Amino acid sequence: MPNFAGTWKMKSSENFDELLKALGVNTMLRKVAVAAASNPHVEIRQDGEKFYIKTSTTVRTTEINFHIGEEFDEETVDGRKCKSLPTWESENKIRCKQTLVEGDGPKTFWTRELNGDELTLVFGADDVVCTRIYVRE
Repeated sequence: MPNFAGTWKMKSSENFDELLKALGVNTMLRKVAVAAASNPHVEIRQDGEKFYIKTSTTVRTTEINFHIGEEFDEETVDGRKCKSLPTWESENKIRCKQTLVEGDGPKTFWTRELNGDELTLVFGADDVVCTRIYVRE
């Protein structure tokens, strides 16, 4: 089983602004979000298939706890409440499908894939994909 545990520093980010645009976030909030999320600190704790992920930026901190194969409550990147279902897509990759609790919006998901000391986080909203690569600290 892959070991996602540790602290992670972002090395690169592609299409974050485009993702926020696809989610309907206005220009002013996008600028704030892009600036704040340019240097997130990520802490992951793992116990088998149980995960705790804390992402801290200068504007907000999010924490999620989940067990692979069990639905949990989460918020989309733009803060809407959703039900999320994480599953193993491959030996080193978790895919999490998000379903909005209320209202309409793009279909969203995230994946986290471990490749040695690199972690690739992908956020998706319909056909728009944001890729962020992290390195273990």
